[in-house]
Amino acid sequence: MKTYQHFIGGHYVDPLGGKWIDSMNPYRGEAWARIPQGCARDVDRAVAAASQALQGPWSKMVPSARGKLMLKLADLVAANVDRLAEIEVRDNGKLLAEMRGQLAYHPEWWRYFGGLADKIEGAVVPIDKPDTFAFTRHEPMGVVAALTAWNSPLLFIAWKCAPAIAAGCTVVVKPSEFASASTLEFAALTKEAGFPDGVFNVVTGLGQEAGAALVDHPGVAKITFTGSDATGAKIYAQAAKTLKRVSLELGGKSPNIVFEDCDLGAAAAGAISGIFAATGQTCIAGSRLLVQNSIREEFSKKVAELGRTARKGDPMQPDTNIGPVTTGPQYRKILDYMEIAKAEGARCILGGGAASDLPGGQFVEPTIFTDVKPQMRIAREEVFGPVLSIIGFDDEAEAIRLANDTIYGLAAGVWTKDMNRALRMSAALKAGTVWINTYRAISYMMPFGGMKHSGIGRESGIEAIREYLETKSVWISMAEGSPANPFVMR
Repeated sequence: MKTYQHFIGGHYVDPLGGKWIDSMNPYRGEAWARIPQGCARDVDRAVAAASQALQGPWSKMVPSARGKLMLKLADLVAANVDRLAEIEVRDNGKLLAEMRGQLAYHPEWWRYFGGLADKIEGAVVPIDKPDTFAFTRHEPMGVVAALTAWNSPLLFIAWKCAPAIAAGCTVVVKPSEFASASTLEFAALTKEAGFPDGVFNVVTGLGQEAGAALVDHPGVAKITFTGSDATGAKIYAQAAKTLKRVSLELGGKSPNIVFEDCDLGAAAAGAISGIFAATGQTCIAGSRLLVQNSIREEFSKKVAELGRTARKGDPMQPDTNIGPVTTGPQYRKILDYMEIAKAEGARCILGGGAASDLPGGQFVEPTIFTDVKPQMRIAREEVFGPVLSIIGFDDEAEAIRLANDTIYGLAAGVWTKDMNRALRMSAALKAGTVWINTYRAISYMMPFGGMKHSGIGRESGIEAIREYLETKSVWISMAEGSPANPFVMR
């Protein structure tokens, strides 16, 4: 069993408190590694290292040189895809095929933002003051604390750290205690790529200890967090006490909307992918399937038949479709929601309980409920598991009303052959991302983020780098002589 260390100031170091946490393999149900249980003193060390780098060699490096280091890091990640993917699977139980796919795509964020590093341009403002030259410049916010979730640790590193580093910031990452190993392994690649010591740091541990210390730390200028809306709200409130900048990528209860004129086969596949991929453990899961009533019975059967073909098992095997639930608390939460749905009158047409015939003890059956009413908890609260709620609607107006009747606003899907309808729906839906005739598509070039309780700010795309920059206005007077009245601003 491997024992990991924090990565601080370019070196692996033991936790000052001398404590470690077992990292569990969700499929095997056994510990496979140990990670440091960081404390406030470890956070102090990491923030100090990040601050020193920010004021030292990193700030003196021209943006194009930063970009070249990022391109080198991209190549190193590409060369280590298989190794990093297998580590993530051991840690979070997601499918090896999915983790390989994510990590094969991961380098593109470093390449994209590495290319943007020397294109952060200010502007000369044609100011309405005579004899005055005015311009803006964009400067890095400072030390960024990146708090990442357990479902896709290295993907979140790319989303958060690539734009932050391109902007000239330094980072301290606190990954989830349930899946920290791949982030600690990734840290060595930043050193190999030539990043100055302290630019990229990792402190692991519990949220209420290491995470809270980062949020409160006076040396941190910006917090970026991925996780639940409840935790995000607490971080937001705590960060407000020191007026830190914050971006939050939170939960969702995303509607996947199927109209009668769509390609039913493609829509059924999209519905399955939207909820059962990643065992439903994704913030963009299409957990509310809104189906036009004219095809609801037929389509529900089609989706259930497709869902029955899902193979549960070892996430390392290429023919596995459903892996284990990553954590024990999440496993119990999913089962609780299944019982709540039944008690409220939803009809289960697929699954509906634990899958006890597999190792590890954390498998649940892919589950579909129909006869779901919009007010039911299964239709309103984020389950974060492979549980689909089917809700009927009559027309476009009702579909929009049902889709928007949620505190969340992360994503939505629309299945239709009518492009006029597609454009109307994309405008009417209150969601940060709307997919038409597809689902779960992402790109380093497209901004991603939520409305309402689904978050604040955007990741990926040009918008992301602006999340880590402060704009400074500079005024230069070219007037000669002293003002006639020094007590009057001119």
